[in-house]
Amino acid sequence: MGDEVTHASYSRKHRQEYRQKVQLCLDVFETMLSESSFEFDRPLTGMEIECNLVDAHYQPAMLNQEVLASIADPAYQTELGAYNIEFNVPPRPLPGRTALELEAEVRASLNAAETKASTDGAHIVMIGILPTLMPEDLAGSWMSPSLRYQALNDSIFTARGEDILIDIAGAERLSIHAESIAPESACTSMQLHLQVSPADFANNWNAAQVLAGPQLALGANSPYFFGRQLWAETRIELFAQATDTRPEELKAQGVRPRVWFGERWITSIFDLFEENVRYFPTLLPELSDEDPRAELAAGRTPLLPELRLHNGTVYRWNRPVYDVVGDGAAGRPHLRVENRVLPAGPTVVDMMANAAFYYGLLRTLSEDERPLWTKMSFTAAHDNFIEAARHGMNARLYWPGLGEVTPDELVLRHLLPMADEGLRRWRVATEVRDRYLGVIEGRAKTGRNGSAWQVETVNRLERHGLDRPAALAEMLHRYCDLMHSNAPVHTWP
Repeated sequence: MGDEVTHASYSRKHRQEYRQKVQLCLDVFETMLSESSFEFDRPLTGMEIECNLVDAHYQPAMLNQEVLASIADPAYQTELGAYNIEFNVPPRPLPGRTALELEAEVRASLNAAETKASTDGAHIVMIGILPTLMPEDLAGSWMSPSLRYQALNDSIFTARGEDILIDIAGAERLSIHAESIAPESACTSMQLHLQVSPADFANNWNAAQVLAGPQLALGANSPYFFGRQLWAETRIELFAQATDTRPEELKAQGVRPRVWFGERWITSIFDLFEENVRYFPTLLPELSDEDPRAELAAGRTPLLPELRLHNGTVYRWNRPVYDVVGDGAAGRPHLRVENRVLPAGPTVVDMMANAAFYYGLLRTLSEDERPLWTKMSFTAAHDNFIEAARHGMNARLYWPGLGEVTPDELVLRHLLPMADEGLRRWRVATEVRDRYLGVIEGRAKTGRNGSAWQVETVNRLERHGLDRPAALAEMLHRYCDLMHSNAPVHTWP
């Protein structure tokens, strides 16, 4: 989805040709899975962090073009909203002390970016949803200047044929109609990538789906949207509604949503790409000149651009990724699981802890002789995910052999030892395991994640006489100060 498109609108003939080309790409991909040599000898991890920009009063700052020009670093890219930027962390292996070096590098890079952003009157915030964002902020020039974003917006609304209803009931309720996909821009996340072999992909994806609920319960950081307290991780439901191409009638018929947890355990990465092509109409039918069958026959690596772009417009919470390592057709193909469950923030050390917990558990669960997904229904994994998004650390999660448990009990008694074992198998140094899993332990023992801290702080400020907008701005002010301290959120006052 990072590539620019060349058309703002598409003809019927264009869409028909694209459908044929995507199917051709899928057929070639199936052949490659059985015949090609995929890159996975040195598995790499990657991270993307989506950030918000605020002004001196902690209100949204629509300045990403100016800020990116000041930062002048290709690791920082535009995002959907003019108040969003994305930081792409270079991939690296897991073993040894790599994570500590990565933490230091990410902090240094973000601090340098913050210094440069401040010259434009902006500050960078890592948080799931910017709590001071209000409807009037998304009424004007909210979108980043990009043909891709405009084409995506137009395609979604052409498919829907009507405005989008955002209706979320939580501690409070929000019901509002949107004339664009602007509310999607409020959802800023951290994405975790893991490179895997074709043979190991299904086990890793299934394990990631099992872990989505506990991940969210621990990492929730998005309780407010448009001034209302909604879910612990409101970003999950907001993103689903803001990109929904289905009018009410298609929802009633059971047509699948584009923001999708999925509906079954898989046996191959091909299952996911095949579902994408079978169930989801194209949103951005960009045609390339590549003949993937001819490329493969000539001994070159097909880039499969149509299949990859289509995959980028199906928003799975754990997304399959096909990519090519090296220069174009001379490179080697590789596969990744892209974990899109977690919000950004609150601190770099919190995000590193979330990553260590995820990668450790993924290794242990994916290598289990009797995997957890053979002992629980897919529906149970989905229900855990939604329950955790709604209630965070107050959720009740189903776990095989335990029944219904609280996230703290599940993490402290069962998941932390498994995460530690997985990181050992990755040959991660003891000090790294102790540092990051210690953060997860502290969060589980205190019940305080980013969402809980935000709600507690706003409630206290309101009891001291501030109205909701002022309380949200003051909370965000304190959040930003503590974010820069890099103290884990469970220790925040």
